[in-house]
Amino acid sequence: MAACVIRRGLLSAVSKYNKNHTLRALSVDLNSRHEVSRRCLQCSSCGLLNVQQKRFMSSRPEGKVLETVGVFEAPKQHGKYETGQLFLHSVFGYRGIVLFPWHARLYDRDVTPPTTDSKPEPPGAHGSKEVKGKTHTYYQVLIDTRDCPHISQRSQTEAVTFLANHDDSRALYAIPGLDYVSHEDILPYNSTDQVPIQHELFERFLMFNPSKVPPFVPRDTLRAWQEKNHPWLELSDVHRETTENIRVTVIPFYMGMREAQNSHVYWWRYCIRLENMGNEVVQLRERHWRIFSLSGTLETVRGRGVVGREPVLSKEQPAFQYSSHVSLQAPSGHMWGTFRIERTDGSHFDVRIPPFSLESNKDDKSPPAGYNW
Repeated sequence: MAACVIRRGLLSAVSKYNKNHTLRALSVDLNSRHEVSRRCLQCSSCGLLNVQQKRFMSSRPEGKVLETVGVFEAPKQHGKYETGQLFLHSVFGYRGIVLFPWHARLYDRDVTPPTTDSKPEPPGAHGSKEVKGKTHTYYQVLIDTRDCPHISQRSQTEAVTFLANHDDSRALYAIPGLDYVSHEDILPYNSTDQVPIQHELFERFLMFNPSKVPPFVPRDTLRAWQEKNHPWLELSDVHRETTENIRVTVIPFYMGMREAQNSHVYWWRYCIRLENMGNEVVQLRERHWRIFSLSGTLETVRGRGVVGREPVLSKEQPAFQYSSHVSLQAPSGHMWGTFRIERTDGSHFDVRIPPFSLESNKDDKSPPAGYNW
């Protein structure tokens, strides 16, 4: 089954196929939330499929029109997407393209697994439940830069950060427009455009080959970049937990080690996604972190919001995602904590952040500096 991919400036949220093969597409002007109309658009590829589109009042200049960017493909229930697969992100709505897959271990605390082969609870963490990891596919992707300014449900355009390769142990550099996307968040489509994604790395990493499916194949530079940067890109563990319909997903990444003042400093990046699985509008107000280091220290961090934001999670915009960094003077540790969430009536509740390990690579080498091909 296929359906036309329709955009009005930016497709900011897209839900998935239902059993009747109906695709619901939510087209949002990020400057306003006033719904003015709902339209059904017939797919030219299949008369049985409709695209449901919500349109919102725009404060932008008149004359913006719907733009067809491709044709939807049926999402894969089994197997994985190949390098070069075009997609829309089902939550954040941006256009992207798959670079390569990662096979992670998903530790879902909402599932009660057998107690064998489970991951131990970190010292001092809330609860005592042990969780068994399940293999899950994620993808390294490029984000279309045209969509980046409009993804309001994220604190910033997602990027992969590295330690800078010089004396400043705290210096970081980033490659913007790189993201990690779960298999179920991929809404695949195809396009006849030979350069369908705008990103400075697109033509460095991929080339058009109409004889292939998908027709974008990896260049040697992509393979070399993946191999060289593998230790700093690798996604290995994903942690998830839901409290009162607010689901928190955490993905930690090891970034490397630096020497500072005659000691070793180990760095990690972690990406956090909050999702409102219910209908009630809520707002994140505070964060409370506990950070345990193998050196024996236990640090408490409290503060307003996250990365300078206090995001509202609603049915229209149910998710918010951000990345941050942490350093320890030990090769491993653990983090856990809570987010204080406020309801519209002023009451509060705490949402648990699932405990996760901070592990360094055994063969710790200096991470790369700049673009490495």
